[in-house]
Amino acid sequence: MNKNIAKGIIAAMVTPLDQNEQVNEEELKNQVRRQINAGVTGVFTLGTNGEGYILSHEEKLQVMRAVVAEANGEVPIYAGTGCVSTAETITLSKEAQKIGVDALSVITPSFAKASQEELYRHYKALNDAVDLPILLYNIPARTGNALTPATVEKLANLPNIVGVKDSSGNFDNILQYIERTRNKNFSVISGNDALILWTLQAGGTGGITAVANVLPEIMVSIYKQFEQGNWDAARKAQDSIRPLRNCFALGNPNTIIKKSTNLVGYPVGNTRAPFNYLDSQVVDKLNEVLRANYGKYFAKEVNK
Repeated sequence: MNKNIAKGIIAAMVTPLDQNEQVNEEELKNQVRRQINAGVTGVFTLGTNGEGYILSHEEKLQVMRAVVAEANGEVPIYAGTGCVSTAETITLSKEAQKIGVDALSVITPSFAKASQEELYRHYKALNDAVDLPILLYNIPARTGNALTPATVEKLANLPNIVGVKDSSGNFDNILQYIERTRNKNFSVISGNDALILWTLQAGGTGGITAVANVLPEIMVSIYKQFEQGNWDAARKAQDSIRPLRNCFALGNPNTIIKKSTNLVGYPVGNTRAPFNYLDSQVVDKLNEVLRANYGKYFAKEVNK
């Protein structure tokens, strides 16, 4: 399965929670099945949209077990195992490997400022400790630490470091990742939904997408149309998610995505407090945008 890692459209899944903010395992499995039925090439759990930053260690293990069990080998499962310390990252990554995930997505350490040498050593230690494909995860706006193109080039020489997910929103950064790793067996994948098609065109391999929680069919079509050489159709699909992405300015994007997933008919619950408040006017605006632009993608029970 390694040859299929970091390629195509990978759903950056939300973690469904019930009214008591506990993991809703039944709905989690439903969402895994929904993504597979839509044609995604992989499922990514415990990332930014999966609220990995606020779940306990045991909850993370619970989520991984449920996702792996439901997917049952149909698509690769990616698990976010990055923690602040190297030791904790290795511990969680080893547990993920035992559970049966196919690849790790490892965000940079956060809060404390890290040098590029410290980031290299962090990932090198993980590379040496596990026997799974590792995707680097660059999202400096959230962590405060950025992986430079030079560091990614250096890390790409390690056997288990197979790619990088870039969510910086800086397309030139993606281009430099691609340029510096072009001659290596290494994948560059967009973590920004708006840049998936352009990353593919530049030589990247796909996208890890939050919007897939709301519109999986559209996100899958971007890649499929590109693969088939249907550029106009791929661009039309890429452009079509703009109205939803414009709503990210209305609040925390994670909260916007989860609320939107609920609004189109899938009961994934709220984001965990304190990151769970949206003004009623924002919710009304979201509902308006979703119905005006994506009405045919609503669940049948919502369309009735």
